[in-house]
Amino acid sequence: MFPTDKMTKEEAMNPARQLAIATTMCILTMPQGVGARGAGTVSMSQAPAGDELGMARELGPATWGRCATHLSRPGVKVYELSHVRSNTMPISGLAGPFEIKYLPSVVLPQTTHAFNFSVLTENSSPGQQGTQMDALGHFAYFDEAWDGTSPSHAEGGRYYGGLTQKDVKPTPDSPLLKLGMENVPPIVTTAVLLDARKHVNGGKPMSAGEVVTAQHLEAMLEAQGLRERGILPGDVVLVYTGWSDHYRDPDTEKVYYSMAPGLSYDAAKYLGERRVVAAGLDTPFVDPVAEGQLAGNAGPPPGTPEGMPFAVHHHFLTQVGIHTLENLNLRELAQDQVSTSCAIILPLREKGGGGSPLRPVAIGVPGQ
Repeated sequence: MFPTDKMTKEEAMNPARQLAIATTMCILTMPQGVGARGAGTVSMSQAPAGDELGMARELGPATWGRCATHLSRPGVKVYELSHVRSNTMPISGLAGPFEIKYLPSVVLPQTTHAFNFSVLTENSSPGQQGTQMDALGHFAYFDEAWDGTSPSHAEGGRYYGGLTQKDVKPTPDSPLLKLGMENVPPIVTTAVLLDARKHVNGGKPMSAGEVVTAQHLEAMLEAQGLRERGILPGDVVLVYTGWSDHYRDPDTEKVYYSMAPGLSYDAAKYLGERRVVAAGLDTPFVDPVAEGQLAGNAGPPPGTPEGMPFAVHHHFLTQVGIHTLENLNLRELAQDQVSTSCAIILPLREKGGGGSPLRPVAIGVPGQ
């Protein structure tokens, strides 16, 4: 067992518990570092050119074993980490419309059957709305900032793994030929929830433009009794800011998507150094966005690198291969003080997609 597990004698003798222990130990005695496609675990500095897995290379027996310890603990609960998707939920103005059209019931002639279904309206962007994950190919970068007036030089874009625009998206109507959603393996690993609302902002929701720094991450690990465990390779890190208090359905206030707190650039680098497979917040961007920034009436928060208003996206997706999880529903997990849990995150395998809707779950015990 892991030294962080706390069991009574009665729990240890429980047959279900013993089965979980045996399963975990079998997993942990398997060769470690076997990734989702049989690749060895490597740091990103050693990742081969053209790599499309990113930090998902860290997934395997070690992460599955850490997950398994949570599943049969007394008092274990399943937590939904997604918001319900609807026509009235908050949507991103950067990602286009999202509208479900519900069709009439269809009765099949000469049968006793009828069926119902729905469709998305034209130009809807399901992969970038609601609770969702970004593919590594969602973001590119350039050596110099575009001035906004000269012809766009998208053909000069560079991506994670040293891939180029020609490799990834050679024509405007092309799917992502590399780094699309179909490359993301099932994410089954431990989730570490860090409660910034409680430990950074005194129990109040963080404000738009505020940042969770690397120092904050370490302080939260200490405050939640996780300093010794730390953040392990292959973990998913979830940060609860309280911004989701502004998530309304129906979205009458139009506040949630207009601005938000987020991670600082140094926090992104901190998580990259620890080789987490994904990072998610209860915010729409992961990056901090100041009030008025999206409308062009304000600059990005202090500390944002020049020319990179979405520096966290840049670092995660193009530099170190960490997936971003956005619009998570973390309130119940935080209220129950579930600091570590088993996370199961399954994006849709859409060929060439830049993002995917998600229904992530966490399985853990309140107060642990």
